Amino acid sequence: GRGVPQDDAEAVKWYRKAAEQENADAQTNLGRLYAAGRGVPQDDAEAVKWYRKAAEQENADAQANLGRLHEVGRGVPQDDAEAVKWYRKAAEQGLASAQYNLGVMYQDGRMPQDYAEAVKWYRKAAEQGHADAQVNLGIQYATGKGVPENAVEGYAWLAVAAATGKSNAVKKRDLVKERLSESQLAQGQQRATELFNKYGSGK
Repeated sequence: GRGVPQDDAEAVKWYRKAAEQENADAQTNLGRLYAAGRGVPQDDAEAVKWYRKAAEQENADAQANLGRLHEVGRGVPQDDAEAVKWYRKAAEQGLASAQYNLGVMYQDGRMPQDYAEAVKWYRKAAEQGHADAQVNLGIQYATGKGVPENAVEGYAWLAVAAATGKSNAVKKRDLVKERLSESQLAQGQQRATELFNKYGSGK
C-alpha cells in the first residue's frame, strides 16, 4: 500500500510475473502470500513450491521458511532432517532467525542432541540482536549446557533480552538473579550493559 491502494491480489499478480522469470525475492514473497492465504487461497503446497525455487537460488529467507514448513509438516511431510538442512543453509548465510531455529533443533534433540552446537548458533543469532536467541543463550550459560556454567554471563544475556521487551526473559533473568551475590549481580549488570550496547537491537 505504498503509493497505491494496498491490494494482495494485485501483489500476487506482479510477484508471479517476476517469480516466473526466476526472481528469487519474488518467489519468496509469492510463497509467503500462499502460506498466509493473502491474495490467493491459502495453499501450503504452493508455498513450498515457490519457497523451494527461491531456496535453490540461495535465498536465505526462502530457505528458512522452507525449513519451517518441513519442521511442522505443512505442505510437505514432516521431516526434521530436511528442516535442519534448510535452516543450516540460511543460518550459514547469516540469517538470525534460521540460526536460532537451528540452535533449537540441536537443543531439543530433533537431530542428535548437541548443546555445544546449540550454543554456537544461539550466539550467532544473539549477537545480531535476536531476543529469543539471547534468552536461550542466557539459559544455557545459567544451566551449564553446552558451555561452562556461568550464572553472571547467563544473567547478562537474559537482561539484554528483557531490556529489548522480551517478556519471558524478565522472569528467567530474575530467577538467575536470585543465585547471584551482590558482587556477581554488579558484574552481571555491567556485562549486560556491554552486551546491550553491542547486541541489544532486538529482533
